[in-house]
Amino acid sequence: MKQRRSIRLVAGVMALGLVVAACGGDDDDDATPAESTAEETADTAEDTADTAEATADTAEMTEATAEPIDLSGVCPSPIVIQTDWFPEAEHGSLYEMVGDGYTVDAELMTVTGPLVASGGVDTGIDIEVRTGGPAIGFNTPRVNAYTDDSIHIVYSSFDAQAAAWADLPMVTVLSPLEINPQIIMWDADAWPDVETIEDVGEAGMTINVFGGGGFAPYFVAAGVWGESQVDPSYDGSPARFIAEGNIAQQGFASAEPYNYEFVFEEYGKAPKYQLLHDAGYQSYSQTLAVKPADIDALGPCLEQFVPITQQTIVDFAAAPDRALATIIDAVAQFDSFWVYEEGVANYAVETMTELGLHGNGPDEIVGNLDEARIQKVIDDARTAGVDVPEDLVAADMFTNQFIDESIGF
Repeated sequence: MKQRRSIRLVAGVMALGLVVAACGGDDDDDATPAESTAEETADTAEDTADTAEATADTAEMTEATAEPIDLSGVCPSPIVIQTDWFPEAEHGSLYEMVGDGYTVDAELMTVTGPLVASGGVDTGIDIEVRTGGPAIGFNTPRVNAYTDDSIHIVYSSFDAQAAAWADLPMVTVLSPLEINPQIIMWDADAWPDVETIEDVGEAGMTINVFGGGGFAPYFVAAGVWGESQVDPSYDGSPARFIAEGNIAQQGFASAEPYNYEFVFEEYGKAPKYQLLHDAGYQSYSQTLAVKPADIDALGPCLEQFVPITQQTIVDFAAAPDRALATIIDAVAQFDSFWVYEEGVANYAVETMTELGLHGNGPDEIVGNLDEARIQKVIDDARTAGVDVPEDLVAADMFTNQFIDESIGF
């Protein structure tokens, strides 16, 4: 039994890399504290931590005073959301909406239950969360949205959204994460003078990444890395990083540092890293998006669903235990190669708060999107040689029309 558990754990960590390709790099769309090199991120994180504590203090009062909500007349039931990977803490705000009495379909890898708003308020409809990655043949969520009309909302990221716009356009309506969790990491003992992603380039390090992601071409085009440094052969396994000790590798701030210190005993320390976001690559990742043709039909539903989700982002950050228990239970029932346990789940939430990965934008609203930031993603993609339609602009790819501007951390 112990041997089987170890095999599943290694396979699960190998898959952890695949979520980077699925969620952050190529959507293909789109799981990692060490040090953050950005003072702005640290300031945001401090504010987020303070307000999360305040939110936790008022959670009991919220539950007692929450107004009834009825989505049965405006939303489909279940409302179906196709994610990018197995359940994990980065999906926490979504599972915060899954109420008690949920069911798990291990074969289809879905979680279905009553959709509850803040304070456990029943909304009169169900929510179905579908697993991505191998559960959908490693398709991107948007591909499934265009081949399966039962899917209403999918996970997306703007770099991949821009690249796929001509054939599979999607419009983002909410971003549960303010900052992309993706990182480049390296061994601090082997490279004591390396502090940033730019330093990685100057040091001439080999940078092991998944093929097809948008950030590597961006850093090459920006002159941060040399093209010969980028090795797109990363397969999600920790083996090469541990064995060679002198390469850089992509990962997630909310998972890899924990796994390399506490799970991979042969390594036994947290790598040093910098967020892609802090190095200038600021694409929103793991957003909630719909097909452009569905905006009008789903509009009345989204007007209520989006604010509910905004509040669950705040609620999950303040008190994640129930949603994490659902995530861990679902993964256990799936009984696949992906393994997700309490240690890394708690670490992920702590890191998301510490680094401001979930939190407000500059206007103190949670979940909304900044047009200038999205336009830079499009412009950066063009500079990096990505085939993006000439007439595509940021406003085509998102809307804040359903955002409740009173909701924030």
